[in-house]
Amino acid sequence: MSDEKNNLEKSDFKEDDPKIVEISESTLDQEEEKEAVEKDFVPHFFPTFRINRKLYSVPILLVVILSGILAYLTYFVAGIREDAGYIPETQFGAIAGILNGVIFTALAGVSAFILIYFVKKKGINVLKYVFGFSFGLLGFFLTVFFGEIIIFILLGMIPLIVDIGLYIIVAILSLLMLYAYFTTESVFAKDAIVLYIGLLTGAMLGVVMPLWTTLAILIGISLWDIFAVLYKKGPIKEMIDLASNSESDEEIEDAEEKVKRGEAEYDTSKLEIGIGDLAFYSMLTSSALIQTGNLFVMIFTSIAIIAGTGITISGLSKNKILPGLPISIFLGIGTMLLSWLLFITF
Repeated sequence: MSDEKNNLEKSDFKEDDPKIVEISESTLDQEEEKEAVEKDFVPHFFPTFRINRKLYSVPILLVVILSGILAYLTYFVAGIREDAGYIPETQFGAIAGILNGVIFTALAGVSAFILIYFVKKKGINVLKYVFGFSFGLLGFFLTVFFGEIIIFILLGMIPLIVDIGLYIIVAILSLLMLYAYFTTESVFAKDAIVLYIGLLTGAMLGVVMPLWTTLAILIGISLWDIFAVLYKKGPIKEMIDLASNSESDEEIEDAEEKVKRGEAEYDTSKLEIGIGDLAFYSMLTSSALIQTGNLFVMIFTSIAIIAGTGITISGLSKNKILPGLPISIFLGIGTMLLSWLLFITF
């Protein structure tokens, strides 16, 4: 009986069984037949960091590390401690922080709808000048701010002649940055500008915003990001749709239907990470360092943000665009609070 059974098993599962070969080939054919749908890249002047998918963590690590250094020098070494919320949290506590978050998010929302209005009236190129003007102002004032802090740390004071020289040099560099932004087609140059402005903004917000205000802003902006990107009439979605209109509506709908049916996937080999994502990631990690005074809390928060970004990216094969903040920020906040509690407890 035993030999007979073994013979039957061998005959049933021969390596060259045509049925098995046929099923395997059919499965491989189905996998190979899945079409890759290329996404329209947004215009070159959009404030996004273009990166290969495999290297997505590089810009995040750069902004986290560099903004963390600036935040540490500003808060712990130079001793600059400001409460820059609309309502002082030092006087009104957590309620002030929540209100600050609501105000910040509301202003961001109103600004986005105003931008969409001008884009529809004047065309998508109006954004080039809005972004350029914003980069120029932010780049100038934030570079001067952190430049003065570094000079103060090195010299123990800020001599007038040095301060004047700093303003002149930064003004020239800001103009050169604007010239590069408006004229160059180099992806590297644009990425460098986006990275620089993002990390300066994140470091500044991480230093000057107190704990409750920081949490409220990050949660509020993350929720806004969901609406702005995923809702059909969301301002960011509309902006991207207006900017990347190289295909007809029928071609876009056809591609979306194929993705829904599982016949195709969006190409995710190259990614666009928004300047806002980089700024708010670095704001959270800088705040984690400032509020807890613990480098490990900042490191754990950074790891959570990178993991959250990876989860978001994995969903891009089925979605043309996804909000970059919610998963990363919520994981980052949760990790920050939990690790902070553990360090305090033990």
